[in-house]
Amino acid sequence: MAKAPVLTPQADDFPRWYQDLITKAELADNGPVRGTMVIRPYGYGLWERMQSEMDARIKETGTQNAYFPLLIPQSYLTREADHVEGFAPELAVVTHGGGKELEEPAVVRPTSEMIINASFSKWVQSYRDLPLLINQWANVVRWELRPRLFLRTSEFLWQEGHTAHATYEEARDFAARIHRQVYEDFMVNVLAMDVVPGRKTVKERFAGAVNTLTLEGMMGDGKALQMATSHELGQNFAKAFNTRYLSKDGRQELVWQTSWGSTTRMIGALVMMHGDDNGLRVPPRLAQIQAVVLAIKGDEAVLAKVRELGDRLKAAGVRVQVDDRTDLPFGRRAVDWELKGVPVRIEVGPRDLENGTAMLARRIPGGKEPVSLDSLVSLLPMILDEDQALLLKQSRERRESRTTEVATFEEAVEAATAGGWARIPWAVLGEEGESKLADHAATVRCLVAEDGAVPDADDAPGNVAVVARAY
Repeated sequence: MAKAPVLTPQADDFPRWYQDLITKAELADNGPVRGTMVIRPYGYGLWERMQSEMDARIKETGTQNAYFPLLIPQSYLTREADHVEGFAPELAVVTHGGGKELEEPAVVRPTSEMIINASFSKWVQSYRDLPLLINQWANVVRWELRPRLFLRTSEFLWQEGHTAHATYEEARDFAARIHRQVYEDFMVNVLAMDVVPGRKTVKERFAGAVNTLTLEGMMGDGKALQMATSHELGQNFAKAFNTRYLSKDGRQELVWQTSWGSTTRMIGALVMMHGDDNGLRVPPRLAQIQAVVLAIKGDEAVLAKVRELGDRLKAAGVRVQVDDRTDLPFGRRAVDWELKGVPVRIEVGPRDLENGTAMLARRIPGGKEPVSLDSLVSLLPMILDEDQALLLKQSRERRESRTTEVATFEEAVEAATAGGWARIPWAVLGEEGESKLADHAATVRCLVAEDGAVPDADDAPGNVAVVARAY
């Protein structure tokens, strides 16, 4: 009988394949409260690498990290009408503490615009205090009715940036800078993900924002996933919290604000964009383990050589792990590293030592070949760069091959329901057509200019709507 596959094949059941992979690659488990998740060490290691790369980019903009309380007075949320209406169905509310009913219920942080603005209103007094650029790494709770690990959970991890500026133009430009220089740069150059930068429609923008910029990625099944967003908040929250500054001209002015965030959803995107029927494929620039050196047998000479190789690779700047667990079958260990998507496996056994070689297995393009032990350390950086570029190329080719230019609403629906994306002139689709897309479980993911740039306005001439089904 044929051996059962380790994972459900993608073509048979993509959601089941996703769940199998999350479990068997040891990324996460379901938590005890419905909708929560336990992020396992290998999954959390991916998040730590994401944090490190993004945090560096965020700090390059002049933004500083801070931390704000998890519990927010319920009255704060009522200060900005669109904001509270947008989040009301997702709120978790604390009514008791210390065995007593609270005088005022507290909301568990769904996002921090409200509590951060309470601080901004105290911290900003003069134009000299601006721009005020703050980011926090935290958890948030949004009660989720249809949870799915990493993609939609009631509690998740994220970073959220919040800024205050003297003028509309400064705030607009900063939101765009975060969109481009932090999020898009990270996703393209580290996650190796082809993403479409665009502008959300009025219907899809963040509650309380005047503009939302987004990055949309196409997953392996053709559905879209919103990867990160950057919002222009205008003066809506400044009015709600009376956040004013004394201008150079001696006038009291309201600040202009932005907020922006990305979440552990990116781990789910990593799985669905790069994974295959054998497991994860982790981009080398992201991977916490870029290469694993495996001892095939517990031979002393073999063990000495794999440890020596590990040291040499580490000294060369490769993130490496030595797998000398020879009490476990070699095949089982090889499959485990394949599932986890480690870019390179270096397999060493007694025969390899005799030949002065190691077997090099490349996870991203696939395949194995013997490589000289002497050339291995110098060869590996080039291989990792090649594989990083290949993942990005494959994700771009998928998106381009499954995106259709259409001229009618019916054609847009057909393309989206067939497992692809449609590009349709916004002047043709419009808000009326956008509303009707819900009947077909599709949405406008974003608006783009004809040349692929991000439009300056919702109704700019030539705007194109990207239509798809989405997670």
